[in-house]
This record gives sequence, C-alpha cells and structure tokens, in this order.
Amino acid sequence: MRISQLSPASYGRFPWKNGGGVTTDIAEDREPGSAAGGWDGVIWRLGRTTISVPAPFSDLSGFDRFQVVVSGAGLVLDTPEGEVDLREPFRPARYRGEAPIASRLENGPVEVVNLIADRSRAAIRLDVLRAGDQLAIGADTSVIYAPTGPSHIMAVDQPCAISADHAVRIDDLVGTLECRSGVVLVASISRRAILGH
Repeated sequence: MRISQLSPASYGRFPWKNGGGVTTDIAEDREPGSAAGGWDGVIWRLGRTTISVPAPFSDLSGFDRFQVVVSGAGLVLDTPEGEVDLREPFRPARYRGEAPIASRLENGPVEVVNLIADRSRAAIRLDVLRAGDQLAIGADTSVIYAPTGPSHIMAVDQPCAISADHAVRIDDLVGTLECRSGVVLVASISRRAILGH
C-alpha cells in the first residue's frame, strides 16, 4: 500500500472537452507521453468543476462517468432515456459518456466531482463516506477526497488526516477504509477486474 498526499497546488486546471468551462483535475492516470489536459491517452480522471448555466455535456464516447454534487443542489441531467437525478448533494450517479446529455439547474449553480474512465482499460466506482462509515476496497488505485471540510480516515491500520479540498491517493489498497470524521469521496479504480458493490 502506497499513500501519496494531493494538494490544490498540484491540481491541473483544464478546459472542458466542449470548451464550456474549466475542470480542476485532482488526480488522473494516462498513457505515457500523452498531453496533460487532453483526452487522448486518458485512462481515468477525477476532477471538480462548477456548472453555472444549463448546457450540453461533452461527448465522451467510450468512457464511463460518475458524478456527484458537492455544493449547491438541484442538478438534473436530461437524456433521451430520461433524467439522471442529481438533485440531492452527495448522491453519486453513474452514466455512459456517449449519452447525449444536457444539464438542467433547478436551484442555481452547483459544484460537482466527476470520476471518468476509459471503460476498456479501467473499472470505476465512486462512494461517499461520512463519519462512522466503512468501505471494503480491493482496487489498484483509490483517491480519497475531502470536498467540503477537513476529514480523518483510517486506511486499514494507517490513520490519515485530509484537509478541505485535499486528497490522498492510495495504490494497492486492499482492506477496509473507515471515515472517522467529516465527509469524503472515495474513487476506486481497477485495471484488473470489474468492481462489485
């Protein structure tokens, strides 16, 4: 198990694929030699962004997506198959990147966290843990992000404090992750097998 601290000073800031906004990249894995911020070579990416006006989403065909609202409320994604309901904060939703999507804001701007992966190369899962919650993990990579305030976690037997808007990346975490205080998002990424719930 290897733990790396991630701070806002290390985050990248890149335009959306459709140019409609800017994403703050918290963590990612990409093929060697591929350009930072681009989509060629992306294996997976965890980022935070603001949705301030209703607009079509980028076409991310071939990618799976998780999205969760971390500030504000009332986000709805309209698709040809119906709504993706993200009205309630801290309730992740999963959808396919090729789905034609337009955002709808029922109560003003929101901030969201996105976990996106090339489904041919990685399986992903996004969980929300609050104080007292535990999660069994067996992933190649886990990124634990504190979106709203300081948090404290226990990764197997390793305690770790996470400041607001900071994260820790843990490679080869196999065991139990516990949130001792605060709220954290747990992005689990595996290149080996589809993750079960």
